[in-house]
Amino acid sequence: MTKKVFTAADMEAFLKSGKTAADLPPGVLLTPSAKDVLRDGLGPVTVGRSLAAAAAPLAPILPDYEYHWTPGQDPKTPAEILAFFNSPAIVAIKQRMVDIGKRMWAREYTDGNGGNLTIRVGDNLVLCTPTLVSKGFMTLEQMCLVDMEGTQLAGKYKRTSECMTHLAIMKRQPKAKACCHAHPPHGTAFAVAGVQPPTCMIPEAEVFLGQIGMSEYQTPGSAANAEVVGNAAVDHMAVLMVNHGVITWGKDIEDAYWKMENVESYCKTVWVASQLKGGNLLTITGSQAKELISLRKTLGMDDKRANWTECQLCDNADFQPGTVCRVPEQAAAPAVLDPETEKLVKTLTDQILAALK
Repeated sequence: MTKKVFTAADMEAFLKSGKTAADLPPGVLLTPSAKDVLRDGLGPVTVGRSLAAAAAPLAPILPDYEYHWTPGQDPKTPAEILAFFNSPAIVAIKQRMVDIGKRMWAREYTDGNGGNLTIRVGDNLVLCTPTLVSKGFMTLEQMCLVDMEGTQLAGKYKRTSECMTHLAIMKRQPKAKACCHAHPPHGTAFAVAGVQPPTCMIPEAEVFLGQIGMSEYQTPGSAANAEVVGNAAVDHMAVLMVNHGVITWGKDIEDAYWKMENVESYCKTVWVASQLKGGNLLTITGSQAKELISLRKTLGMDDKRANWTECQLCDNADFQPGTVCRVPEQAAAPAVLDPETEKLVKTLTDQILAALK
């Protein structure tokens, strides 16, 4: 049976009737806007509550865009799939994909029809962006629904071929519920140069990205590319695809997109710093890096470096920046021989030539 979905209007009517969050039906699905109404609208004051309770502030919350589905309850028939695809909760997620596409395009992370987004919404269901459409001009009607093998289940526009790489990540890493692929200039420059970004330089990058991974080049959209990227993404939430671009994953599409911004900003900063000082960039200590890895754990993010030694954590020996601009040194003035030395050289030369004759 399809679960009840509450929109913002439904939630407003529900709260105005004197009910509270405790009265919500079991298993009800709330759209993001409905959650906002529950949190910020009429939620604090309801009929039958004491003045003291009504005046009590709501507990602070953190933004959460993760989609939660009930295992084993994926829609099966074409009619069920279509109803699910057009349900308010899924429409809200598709709108977020459209909005993030605009943000990617506005920041010049994508060019032409490049880049793509995916969100897992079931055991065997994934929303994805269409092929041959600019990410800055997508519409709700262009979003697609595929299964975990890439078979398109809904949507009149053809899904992106590169969703197979996203699916490979999701199959190998259960925490990856959304992926973002783009071609941000600085992150992609590191990928083209085959340079893995160094670590232990900016705390925010250590916390929200961890170590940035790399995968060897394979043809985009191919099974081989899905294999190498999927393997690299098991232990890295951001992967530079050599000669291709960047792919990031997270618990929701906002999280995955933020990591794309983190990668681009970090690579740009490291590049500029390298031009200022060459390879001798400042780093935090190994013990400080361990503190940041512990912070990642409290935020629900694993880190393969958790058991590394402090020396291993900040070892950037392989990071060798490229050209560094310096003022060229002036060439030394040519030596000038004194007259007596020149006279001696001439005498010896004449003697040698006479002997040869």
